Amino acid sequence: MHQPIAVFDAGIGSYAIVAAIQKRLPRQDIIYFADRASFPYGGKDREQLLSIMRQSISFLENFDPSAIIIASNAPSIMVLDEVRKYCALPLYGVFPPLQQALAASRSGHVGIMAVRSLVDSENLPRFIEKHTNKPDNVALIDASPMVDLVENGSFLFSPADTQAAVGHFADEIFQRYPLIDALTLSSTHLPWLQSFFEASRPDCLFLDPAEDIVAGIGPGTAGTSIVQGLITEDENYDLDTFRRMLKHIGVDIPLDLVSP
Repeated sequence: MHQPIAVFDAGIGSYAIVAAIQKRLPRQDIIYFADRASFPYGGKDREQLLSIMRQSISFLENFDPSAIIIASNAPSIMVLDEVRKYCALPLYGVFPPLQQALAASRSGHVGIMAVRSLVDSENLPRFIEKHTNKPDNVALIDASPMVDLVENGSFLFSPADTQAAVGHFADEIFQRYPLIDALTLSSTHLPWLQSFFEASRPDCLFLDPAEDIVAGIGPGTAGTSIVQGLITEDENYDLDTFRRMLKHIGVDIPLDLVSP
C-alpha cells in the first residue's frame, strides 16, 4: 500500500466513509479499522475516549498513512483537539452537518441525533453555539439504541423489525419536538438507517456528513485502490458476523483480526 488513508471507528459505521473516499479518490489506498472490541464509543467518557484514540492512532501510524480519519462524531467533538497533540499526521474528524440542517430547515428547528456520551457532553452545546445564535432551536437526541441496530446487523438481517424500531423512535422524537424538520445523522452508524428514517418520516430531511468529510481531505495519494480491513472483536461483536454484514452490503475486502 502506498501512503493509505486510515479510517477508523468502533464498527461498521465508518465503512460509509471508506465508500465515499473510493468514489471521490478511486486510486487511493485505504486502511479500514473497525475496532469492534471498543464498541460503543458512545458509552465511553472523555478519558476512556482519549485512551482509545491514542492507542488506535499509534497502531495505525505503523502503516505509514498519509492521513487518519476518526470516523466518529463523539471523539471528534470531545477529544480531537487533544489527540492532535500526539499525532504528527493530518488528523480529521466527523462533525454534525448543523449548518446544512439549519440552512435547509423551513421551521428553524432542527435536531442532532448522536450517541449518549456526545449528547451528555459539554462539548456539543459549545459546538452548537459556534454555528447558531439560537441554540435552543437545536434538539439533542440520544440515538444510541439506533446505533445498536446497525452494529448487531439488525438493519441487514431483520429489516422489518428495524423499520418498526426506527418508526417508534422517530415517533418519540416528533412527539417531543414537533417543529423539527431536519435531523443530522451524527453517528457514522446512523446513515445506514437513513432509508428507514426517510420511510418513517418522509417530510423530514436527514443529513449524512460523509461527503463533507471526504471533500476536506484534499487530493489524497494515488495508489492501487487497495482497501485493507483490520478488525478487533469480543464475545459480542465477532469477526464472522462482521464479515457477513460486509458481504450483505456487497463488500468483499480482506479482513485481518488484530490486537492493537
